[in-house]
Amino acid sequence: MSTHYGPGDSWPRHQKPWWNEALAEAAPSWIWQLILAADQFIVKRSLPEEPEGRSIIAGYHWFGDWGRDTMIALPGLALTTGRAAVARQILLAFSRYVDGGMLPNNFPDAGGKPEYNTVDAALWYFEAIRQYFAATQDTVTLQKLFPILESMIDAHVRGTRYNIHVDPADGLLYAGGPGLQLTWMDAKVGDWVVTPRTGKPVEINALWINALERMIGITRLLAKPSDAYEKLAAKAKRSFQKFWNAERNCCFDVIDSPGIGNDALLRPNQIFAVSLPASALTAEQQKAVVDVCARHLLTSHGLRSLAPGYTGHYGGSPRDRDAAYHQGTVWGWLLGHFAVAHYRVYHDREAALRFLEPLGRQIYASGLGTLSEIFDGDAPFTPRGCIAQAWTVAEVLRAWTEIKNGEKPAEARSVLSS
Repeated sequence: MSTHYGPGDSWPRHQKPWWNEALAEAAPSWIWQLILAADQFIVKRSLPEEPEGRSIIAGYHWFGDWGRDTMIALPGLALTTGRAAVARQILLAFSRYVDGGMLPNNFPDAGGKPEYNTVDAALWYFEAIRQYFAATQDTVTLQKLFPILESMIDAHVRGTRYNIHVDPADGLLYAGGPGLQLTWMDAKVGDWVVTPRTGKPVEINALWINALERMIGITRLLAKPSDAYEKLAAKAKRSFQKFWNAERNCCFDVIDSPGIGNDALLRPNQIFAVSLPASALTAEQQKAVVDVCARHLLTSHGLRSLAPGYTGHYGGSPRDRDAAYHQGTVWGWLLGHFAVAHYRVYHDREAALRFLEPLGRQIYASGLGTLSEIFDGDAPFTPRGCIAQAWTVAEVLRAWTEIKNGEKPAEARSVLSS
C-alpha cells in the first residue's frame, strides 16, 4: 500500500477528500495514507429496513461495530473523506435501533439483540449528526431523524436504563451504579469495574450540553418549538461550573459520585469541555484545562488516561492489561480533541497541527499504513492493542482538516450550533 498518494494522483471518486485545492496541496503524505486507511473500517451492515446500511468496525483484529466508536469515528472516516452518503447510511442504520433513548453499544456478530450498556453513544450521535448537517445541509435527513432525536432527549430527561437520568436539581446528566461501566473508560475484570465513574462524568455532561444545543438549532431550523431545550441547556450550562476544581484549576472528572463526592483524579475527559463546539467554561477555564492536560497528560502519541501515579506500561496478563487500560495508557484518538482544543484557546494553527504529526507518522510502524489503538504511558510510547483503530485514524483526519481549514471551533457555528 502506497504512502505517497497526493492531490495529483488519480483517486476513486468515493475516496476523494472533501477539501479545496489549497488544502489538498498542503496535506502531508501521512494524511493521504490515512484517507486510504479510512476504507478499512467502513463496512456494510444490512438491516431489515435498511438493506444498504453501513457501520464502522472499531478496530482490527478483534473489535466489531460499536455505537460509541462508530459515532466518534464517523466524521473523520466518512465526512472528511467526502463520503457523506456513507455517513447518512450509518446514521440511518443506527437510528433503527434507538431504544429507551439509547444507541446500541454493539451489534452481536451472530445476530441476536444489541446491547445498550453505554451512556455516551447516544450523545455522540448528536455530534455526528451536527457534523453531517454542517457538511451537507441535508434538511431532508434531518427531518427524518428529528422525531428520534426528540425521543432521545425526552428519555434522558425522564430516565432510562442504568440510572441514566437528568438530575432535576441542576439539569446535569447522572449515570451508573454498582458494577456498571457506562463511559468510554469501560474496562471490567469479572465483577471489578476498573474506572466506574458513577455520578456525573465531565465529558458526558459536556456532550449533554452540546446535544441540547443541537436540538435548539434543529428546532429553529425546522420551525418547531425550542423553549424546552433552551431551558434545559441554560440550566445545564449554569450547573456545569460545579465541575470546576478551583484548587487544581481544572475540572473534576466526576461530580456527585456515591461515596466519593467529587472525583479530583486528573484524567483527559475534561478536554471535551473545550473541544466540543459549545463550551460551558469561561475562556480562562478553557485555557487552564488545555494547559493542565498539556503539562500532565500529553504525549507525542495521544493523552494519558490518568496522571499522576499512572501505569506506564500496558502488558502482562489480561487482568494486568485491563487494569492499565484507562489508568495511564495513552489513547491516540484523544489527541485530535486536544489539538482542536489547543487551537481554540491559543489560535495558533501551526502549533496545533504539530501535535498531530508524531501520531500521523505512526503509519510507518506497527500496523503499517494505519494507526494503533493505544500506546504505553511511558516513552517510547510503544504501540499496543489493535494495530488499526477507527477512531484514532478518524480523529487525526478530522482534527487536521478542521484546524487546517482555519476555522476556530468557537467561530465555526452552523445553524445547528446557533
